[in-house]
Amino acid sequence: MHPKVSILIPCYNADRWIAQAIQSALDQTYLNKEVIVVDDGSTDRSLEIIKSFGDRIRWESQPNRGGNVTRNRLLELSTGEWMQYLDADDYLLPNKVEKQLQFLSETQQADVIYSPSIFEYWNGDHSRQEVLLIHEPHDPWILLARWYLPQTGSPLWKKQAILNVGGWKPDQSCCQEHELYLRLLKAGKQFKHCPDASSIYRQWSESTVCKRDKSETFRQRLVIEDAIEQHLRNINQLTPERLHAINQARFECARMIWLFNQRWANKIITTIKTSDRYFVPSGSAAPQTYRFTYKFFGFSIAEKIAGLKRSLTHPATVSTVL
Repeated sequence: MHPKVSILIPCYNADRWIAQAIQSALDQTYLNKEVIVVDDGSTDRSLEIIKSFGDRIRWESQPNRGGNVTRNRLLELSTGEWMQYLDADDYLLPNKVEKQLQFLSETQQADVIYSPSIFEYWNGDHSRQEVLLIHEPHDPWILLARWYLPQTGSPLWKKQAILNVGGWKPDQSCCQEHELYLRLLKAGKQFKHCPDASSIYRQWSESTVCKRDKSETFRQRLVIEDAIEQHLRNINQLTPERLHAINQARFECARMIWLFNQRWANKIITTIKTSDRYFVPSGSAAPQTYRFTYKFFGFSIAEKIAGLKRSLTHPATVSTVL
């Protein structure tokens, strides 16, 4: 079987990158595909570049309505069984779709096939790449709680699965794929891990959706963490490992939020204690000395000591952050 794949590209003011994104879609070695681009009211040269690809792609232009509305429009226009979303400033390696569909033919039923992303960090005209591996266990609930499920362009998504949960949430300002992942998991959709990394996620701007308003990103993430815990409690599937993953994620958010809003950070710690009074943080976000202080003296004291250490080690950096 060779199911049809729709490669769907939403575009807004991406004239620097959009040609490479489209070309990488056209260059996919998998043959049964279509490439559809929707320009979301760009004011730069994006639409002109899109039109230059002629009849090799299908395209449409609309007034600016936002990323998720545009993704839903692309979904409506698609005719494939599987969806490959591709943001206009990202691109795919040529065998990305073929590798994941080959994996599909070798595995059990799947609704989302997810793989590691290749992060491409830009500094001026220079870039470097890093593969972000997806940690085991490959329990999608733990991966979602820990924010390890990959960005939008990494998975292949079964069209019917997205339709079954109502598509992309139009007013979701950030954490957009994570909010969709949550609804898919709650609906019992099957997630399968394919180890091949073939999608490039470009990091080049501080004005992207997830970086524009860091406070809102934290708020939306914490809403998702709460929803994961509540759902798993309701269906009696909140294992100790899943509960720890949720509270570890909350803890790591609290550590970052402490730098600009200590009251909010303390409220998150209260939520953790209500969820699991025996929780002790782990990993690189809580070194051994920090864990000892947290366990016996509490979060605020641990953070104040950590802040003092930062001020002694990197005084200029800390004064800038605070």
